Amino acid sequence: MSIIRNPELYASGEQKIAWVKGNMPLLRGLEAEFRDEQPFVGLRVALSVHLEAKTAYLCRVLQAGGAQMAVTGSNPLSTQDDVAAALVHGGMEVFAVHGADAAEYRAHLCEVMETRPQIIIDDGGDLVNLLHNDYPAYLAEVLGGCEETTTGILRLMAMAKQGSLKIPMLAVNNAKCKYLFDNRYGTGQSVWDGINRTTNLIVAGKTVVVAGYGWCGKGVAMRAKGLGAQVVVTEIDAVKAMEAVMDGFTVLPMEQAAEVGDFFITVTGCKDVITEKAMRRMKNGALLCNAGHFNVEINVGDLEKLSVEQFESRKNITGYRMADGRVLHLIAEGRLVNLAAGDGHPAEIMDMSFAIQALCARHIAKNGKTLAAGVHPVPEEIDHEVARRKLSAWGVSVDTLSPEQERYLNSWNG
Repeated sequence: MSIIRNPELYASGEQKIAWVKGNMPLLRGLEAEFRDEQPFVGLRVALSVHLEAKTAYLCRVLQAGGAQMAVTGSNPLSTQDDVAAALVHGGMEVFAVHGADAAEYRAHLCEVMETRPQIIIDDGGDLVNLLHNDYPAYLAEVLGGCEETTTGILRLMAMAKQGSLKIPMLAVNNAKCKYLFDNRYGTGQSVWDGINRTTNLIVAGKTVVVAGYGWCGKGVAMRAKGLGAQVVVTEIDAVKAMEAVMDGFTVLPMEQAAEVGDFFITVTGCKDVITEKAMRRMKNGALLCNAGHFNVEINVGDLEKLSVEQFESRKNITGYRMADGRVLHLIAEGRLVNLAAGDGHPAEIMDMSFAIQALCARHIAKNGKTLAAGVHPVPEEIDHEVARRKLSAWGVSVDTLSPEQERYLNSWNG
């Protein structure tokens, strides 16, 4: 039986789902195809992704293909109770409540796992880790799964290196049509949507410190520059740091960046990116924001230790007053600023990411029994199929090689 906040909220959730469906042509096409093909008939699918309207529509696309869905959110702060109610109203099993504490969140994951899934769609790796650590008896039934985000893939790679990953997992985040667009343009926009909506402050003329220059960091920095900010990047990878410099940004260690930053945005997937050493150097009024998956990048414990007073600066912003009178502001309790303060990535961007998820789930349904345990790349043909579908939806045509050009290129390949 589902566990949600209030089943009477479904009408608002349906309105949200209808809106994103109208702006996700790839998923609409796949919904029609899956309804005809029934690729998931008889299969139990567990999904743990940020539970808002776009995710809900992905769930319905999979359900249209015959999947028996069990759904939870991958972060309690991003769960939208009205969307969860809409899925339950439509007959789906959902275990998610906005603002659930750690124990409740884990209990919701366990409820999903106890449906004995055969395909897992994960965002951050919590379902896969729970499966291996608490439900190993269910491993034999699992055909495989898909992982949506960088943090989850890092966890999977660590498990694979240790030899503890017992199922095949497709690294959706590493697909080109995911990280080149979702991570760069989706995160780049949604992070600033969330910050601007939450703070009501101007960005132009401020100094923005972006921690991490992966694809998400590139997007956040690019948008900050477009908003008129001075951008400082912190990095541990020399190659990425060099790329940031050549993209026109200043690169500094975090402790030096702390002295000049107005906004601090962490996008690394690692813990303790901003700690006491940096906090002691920050100017009065500095805003700390995390866009990484887990709330470990900003050490909130250090903030609490250093502060003499904590208070609500504004809705979704906590102020920490230091002994010297400075106030540092933490957005969304150090959790995902882009999802805590808004609806996450734009629908048109997630259309591509979730089309990859849907096609990868179909790939697992067809081929999971023959795939070895471990982390697998998304098949190249899925990437190209998603790109072709998106271009077609935009009405964009591309050139093709002539037979002579094909022969010429093939001649160089022996």
